[in-house]
Amino acid sequence: MRYRKHFIPLESNPELFTQLIHRLGVSTSLQYHDVLSLDDPELLALVPRPALALVLVFPTSPSYKSSIAGYDQTVNDYTKFGDQEEVMWYRQTINNACGLYGILHAVSNGQARDHIVPHSHLFKLVEKCKDLGPKERAAVLEEDEELELAYEEVALQGDSEAPENPEDEVDFHYVCFVRSHKDGHIYELDGDRKAPVNWGASAENDMLAGKGLGVIKQFTMQVESDTGFSLLALSPT
Repeated sequence: MRYRKHFIPLESNPELFTQLIHRLGVSTSLQYHDVLSLDDPELLALVPRPALALVLVFPTSPSYKSSIAGYDQTVNDYTKFGDQEEVMWYRQTINNACGLYGILHAVSNGQARDHIVPHSHLFKLVEKCKDLGPKERAAVLEEDEELELAYEEVALQGDSEAPENPEDEVDFHYVCFVRSHKDGHIYELDGDRKAPVNWGASAENDMLAGKGLGVIKQFTMQVESDTGFSLLALSPT
């Protein structure tokens, strides 16, 4: 797609992700943590629980792009809004800002929503967007100067060298996984897709246990066949 707006990429760094959500209006009761293993119980135990959302970053391989393109051909364009939605989904219309969309998907859904500070900028943003359709919701994010300023200030602090031109394409992508606060299903939220992807019901609210852990393992197996990945969990401080 042709983008009207371009951001510099956000480094996959839990400190930067945490700084941005606190700046926007998430309570300091939540922060992002590195997930160092999906199989080692001792390393998994280092992440405070419950993990309310997971944000995965990985280089997008040709096989991954081909796989999702084939799947999306079978899916109708997303048109839900407000009470029709099982999860709040943002269509990505800002280039290289998939880290920001991953963050917004994480904090706008599940129990993380309960940690948004009343009357904060994020609180007002979610309230404004929730009753809008995907196109109108995307426009709100594009036009939000305070959101753009907060993002830029944090993104410029990363250790990775940012592209000189924000319009340059980068070879990694962020995807968020959350459990719906409405139907208890786990959803894959990617603003570059046509709609949220429903991975089925989960009995646990912890995304690093039971169904949630199984979903992220299955997804990472699909992308790890070509490349590596890193994973951030939004969970208690």
